[in-house]
Amino acid sequence: MGVSRSVADRLEVAPDVAAALAGGGAVVALESTLISHGLPYPQNLAVATAAEAAVRAAGAVPATVAVLGGRIRVGLDAQALEALATAPAGSVRKAARPSLAAALADGGWAATTVSATMIAAHAVGIAVFATGGIGGVHRGALGSTATLDISSDLEELARTPLAVVCAGPKAILDVPATLEYLETRGVPVVALGQAELPGFFTRSAGILAPEAVADVAAAAALVGTHLGLGLGSAILVCVPVPEADALAPAIARDAIESAVRDADAAGIGGPALTPWLLARIGVLTAGASIRANTALIVNDARVAAELAVLRARS
Repeated sequence: MGVSRSVADRLEVAPDVAAALAGGGAVVALESTLISHGLPYPQNLAVATAAEAAVRAAGAVPATVAVLGGRIRVGLDAQALEALATAPAGSVRKAARPSLAAALADGGWAATTVSATMIAAHAVGIAVFATGGIGGVHRGALGSTATLDISSDLEELARTPLAVVCAGPKAILDVPATLEYLETRGVPVVALGQAELPGFFTRSAGILAPEAVADVAAAAALVGTHLGLGLGSAILVCVPVPEADALAPAIARDAIESAVRDADAAGIGGPALTPWLLARIGVLTAGASIRANTALIVNDARVAAELAVLRARS
């Protein structure tokens, strides 16, 4: 019988990340599925590098998380980022809370989703995490013909106390149901700089956010209050995609509806659904959605770093 090993025993923290944490500096965790499953090479490497650069420019240390060799690596160097970005198609697992053990046991590369990245970040003491958009309740997950296709991101947000900066729930989801789920599980959802919930590809989802703050300083104060209460849940800070890169609402809506119909017709579901839909929407929008996606990822990283710097100073 093997020796039991906890998450802490599986961690491998990069020297710059460890030094920043030991000195009370600002660190931002970044997920890695956008590298392996979100974008093709070389765009995947370019956006990952740009996100890390945005974190550094704002005065924080980036910690991209991935799994390799049975270890959870918190912070990847340039060589590791390149290796993950150029790994053969199908060779990189997707690690979420339900699949983290299998990814570690496999021994190869696994890219971390929101849930697995949050687990690793919390385990090493990182309080701020940036991602593109969170998963949530998929269309058709509820109702008389329910598929119960609900991302483990939502449960992780309910159980792991971090500040998670994103551009809102992915627009391919049932966004109102996702908000209701988050409310039920005690996760505050806050829009930055506007009253409406950001719509991932678009500036607005057409829904009022449960809470709103004027700027990053106000967000940092709210984050500090929430995490300080010890309630056990994350707080979701939603940042609109930069205006110059945002899709027009009608264009995004039409592309999403068409992609969802195409996925149904092709029988696509489960973990493969989200990357398939995002790729299909990219085709339907002639690449505009991919440009929006890359812009919001870098913007979220920048805002997360600004928030982490303010938190480190408080």
